Amino acid sequence: MTDATRRRTSLFARRSWGETRRISAILRKETVGGALLLVGALLALVWSNSPWADSYRSLRDFQVGPASLHLDLSLATWAADGLLAIFFFVAGLELKREFVAGDLRDPRRAAVPVAAAVGGVLLPAALYYVIAAGAGEGAAKGWAIPTATDIAFALAVLAVVGRLLPSALRTFLLTLAVVDDLLAIVIIAVFYTSDLSVAPLLGALVPLALFGLLVQRRVRSWWLLLPLAAVTWTLMHESGVHATVAGVLLAFTVPVIRSEAAGGPDAGPGLAEHFEHRFRPISAGVAVPVFAFLSAGVTIGGVAGLASALTDRVAVGIVVGLLVGKPVGIMAATWLVSRFTRADLDEGLNWLDVLGLALLGGIGFTVSLLIGELAFGLGSERDGHVKVAVLAGSLLAALLATVILRARTRLYRRVHELETVDRDRDGIPDVYERQTDGAAGR
Repeated sequence: MTDATRRRTSLFARRSWGETRRISAILRKETVGGALLLVGALLALVWSNSPWADSYRSLRDFQVGPASLHLDLSLATWAADGLLAIFFFVAGLELKREFVAGDLRDPRRAAVPVAAAVGGVLLPAALYYVIAAGAGEGAAKGWAIPTATDIAFALAVLAVVGRLLPSALRTFLLTLAVVDDLLAIVIIAVFYTSDLSVAPLLGALVPLALFGLLVQRRVRSWWLLLPLAAVTWTLMHESGVHATVAGVLLAFTVPVIRSEAAGGPDAGPGLAEHFEHRFRPISAGVAVPVFAFLSAGVTIGGVAGLASALTDRVAVGIVVGLLVGKPVGIMAATWLVSRFTRADLDEGLNWLDVLGLALLGGIGFTVSLLIGELAFGLGSERDGHVKVAVLAGSLLAALLATVILRARTRLYRRVHELETVDRDRDGIPDVYERQTDGAAGR
């Protein structure tokens, strides 16, 4: 078999240097965001289980905003509906960038993370439903809670135990999480929308279209774009569709590639990448950690309270979904792609590496907590059980992933050394130059 054929049929093959460098920059920002997320969640847990728990609940439930626009919302709701719209805006930009100008515009490369994301949604949802469906009225509404992967939390774990992970595996995890986010927002829009109001929903299309028209003309003026985005978000919120959907729709209007008048693709990053650089630090460093702080606080009630929460069939369904459904679904979908495309894992990798990544996919936090609030109501007893289960399942998944990835450290160190050697000191590792030369020769 020729080298060209082997590269064509390899799962987790090394990406281009430009794409690898871009992904590495994104991962660094998300890793910092993951650390802040964990700090916010830990602070919320400590505060909500301290003698001052009432002050935490008062802060979380404090209402602010204009009542005339139906926006007199609690701080927790502002975080879930408003700040997470920024998170989904950035996720939408990344998703569009990947499939328009990234390496994943090649359907063969896109097949693996897309299939893995779908598998990682279907199986945990099914396991949850089987376990929790008979747990009382409304329990089945939480079926989507264990389907989401929290990329910031997962990368925070990687920063500690998997910093030498090959670039292709890191890129796979990021892409899987981005597709996962898209599936999550579709689920939220379709299955967690109540009391739909058509007039505001249709009205949201007007500022959305104006926003799209301006960005297509490469307008960057915040004083034009931000009001249109705010009006789109407000009307989406008024329609009954979860307001975070507005973030994804706005992102999908932003062009990825520079126009010919602006110099074309070779003239530098497009508007989507420009916005991503601007808003990712806000999303990772502010929006997600603040949401974690205002959402993760749950009064556990000691050992008895913890036992009560974790024996609820809803909680059991979530833990099983995250710890078993997510990794098995990701692994099974990846194996099926390799089976039907006759692709092999890239040289040096084996299915243990895929299992480690799949377990990281079982770390659900931000979107899982959001869906839990939508399914059962913020502050309800069952919402408290959801929070405990999401935290427990995510921590167990992180620990198991740590054990597997640490066992493969020797291999990852060799790959890392190979990917960082730059003998000619031109700023591009030699392995990527050989890859480019080989592509040119073909």
